[in-house]
Amino acid sequence: MEKVAVITGAGSGIGRASAIALAEAGFLTVLAGRRADALAETASRILPERALAVPTDIADAGSVRALFDAVAQRYGRLDLLFNNAGISAPAVPFDELSDERWNAVVSVNVNGAFYCARAAFHQMKSQSPQGGRIINNGSISAHAPRPNSAPYTTTKHAVTGLTKSLSLDGRKYDIACGQIDVGNAATEMTARMRDGVAQADGSTRLEPTMDVEHVARAVVYMASLPLEANVQFLTVMATKMPFIGRG
Repeated sequence: MEKVAVITGAGSGIGRASAIALAEAGFLTVLAGRRADALAETASRILPERALAVPTDIADAGSVRALFDAVAQRYGRLDLLFNNAGISAPAVPFDELSDERWNAVVSVNVNGAFYCARAAFHQMKSQSPQGGRIINNGSISAHAPRPNSAPYTTTKHAVTGLTKSLSLDGRKYDIACGQIDVGNAATEMTARMRDGVAQADGSTRLEPTMDVEHVARAVVYMASLPLEANVQFLTVMATKMPFIGRG
């Protein structure tokens, strides 16, 4: 029986690379994201019969329900959710953060991750054979902040709490949950690093990045384990990025 994977944020970056790698590893892939054209571009790099693009706004609970209804209707089961989609906010002083910026990041990174995990959990709990795997995209920021990054850092710490709760609550249903924490993968989100990134000591420095394919291969490794084994937390990062010893 072929395994079915939902990948959020599949229109670019880590999501696109992981969707392609999962398809190459034998998964049927369901590509979720807000931009239909970007999803179509990802799908074009996968055999047509192995990719289903479903435009989805994960910050909208109704849109997420429609996504997982489409999965159930098309495939009848779900084996993997890569809870990958996320956004950040401009780096501004903490007291200058607007309500709108804060709420936008929380809506996607926390509420969206919850909506998707809840729907996946329900499907995995209800299907036969029971079980599946959820991989949450945490971040280096789930451990240590950058300057002026409160919305992103706070929400990624929340993702770690979600990961731990899902790991505990999913045990009796054979639902495994792990988290991948990524540092400086070369994507659209990290393009700004070519111009230098603010450091904790007040300086601005260029930071090394790594090919996003390394992240995709790590996701495939986590996804390919049997359900009796789980990678609880995995950090993959550019070797020389300032994380160990940050600050």
